[in-house]
Amino acid sequence: MTLVAPPGVSRRHALLGLSAAALPAFAAAPAAAARLRPPTDIQRAEWAAFRDRFMAPEGRIVDTGNQNISHSEGQGWALMSAVRADDRESFDRLLAWTVTTLRRPQDELFSWRFRPGAATPVDDPNNATDGDLFMAWALLEAGQRWGNRDHTAQGTALARDILRLLVRRAGTYWVLLPGARGFERADHTIVNPSYYAFPAIRALAQAVPDPAWLRVAADGVALMRNGRFGRWGLPPDWLAVRRVDGLLSLPGDWAPRFSYDALRVPLYMAWVGLAQEPSLTGSADFWNDPRHRHLPAWVDLTTNIISPYAASPGIGGVAALATARRGQPRPARLAMPGTVVPPMPDYYSGALSLLSTLAARDSDLI
Repeated sequence: MTLVAPPGVSRRHALLGLSAAALPAFAAAPAAAARLRPPTDIQRAEWAAFRDRFMAPEGRIVDTGNQNISHSEGQGWALMSAVRADDRESFDRLLAWTVTTLRRPQDELFSWRFRPGAATPVDDPNNATDGDLFMAWALLEAGQRWGNRDHTAQGTALARDILRLLVRRAGTYWVLLPGARGFERADHTIVNPSYYAFPAIRALAQAVPDPAWLRVAADGVALMRNGRFGRWGLPPDWLAVRRVDGLLSLPGDWAPRFSYDALRVPLYMAWVGLAQEPSLTGSADFWNDPRHRHLPAWVDLTTNIISPYAASPGIGGVAALATARRGQPRPARLAMPGTVVPPMPDYYSGALSLLSTLAARDSDLI
């Protein structure tokens, strides 16, 4: 199924739609005192468990499920978690490795991948926008928490380059490119819905005011309202936006799934209070469907076939958060993030658990 933007939908209409319905929740960022409050004991313990298992001594986060490579997303998520855990020593190590190894010389963005042992460990200079968003947010919060003007300046510069280099018009939408190059095709633009890290966008919009942030957020929500597929109406991992008219479809370059990328869409929507958006409510319905014998890790959006194996504890944390935000009773098998230190079978599961805990705390669910 391909869903398109309604005829005549303009950027202004998308902005007005978000402003009228969902923007109050999106704009209501936690007060600085709430964001910078002392971490809970479980929050500290959860971060310590992740740090001790997945952070190398030099400050790189190791993706244990993917040949031990490192990503800018992992560095950004860890930097944010270290700030919230008030762990300045770990933050400094993470930042030093990231800046030394991944910083692009031509701008403020970061290369997306490091491959240990390769002749050229950073062989692709392209960035990953979600990693950059989280790094900018972490730097800005670090500047506030620890009074470090250099962090604030670096976070501000990174935020400005995200706007300058990664925002483009595609059909009826202003989109956030997943990376600076490779996603603008002859007749369509590729976007990754999970790269719309709404809590980071909200924080950057407050710290570095520019109307473009609202435009990106509003059209991002519109993309996720209109670009849903399958039985449960879910966002895909990757989405094609036709440049002439904004028609949305599933690109042929990737499997047509709601999977390890797209599951972050309900996480980020829950984080900023977009609890009634169909991408969140559909995800909660999917994970809580009584026909499932196990919690699915993914679903094929063209066949509705779910993963033959159960989802990780980190995905369970996202499912619990989405369920709680929707106001549904939470199944006993789904622990609320931030109430226990979850198992961390691999890097990505652990990272999802950390993010879900931060989201639950910002939402006053724990």
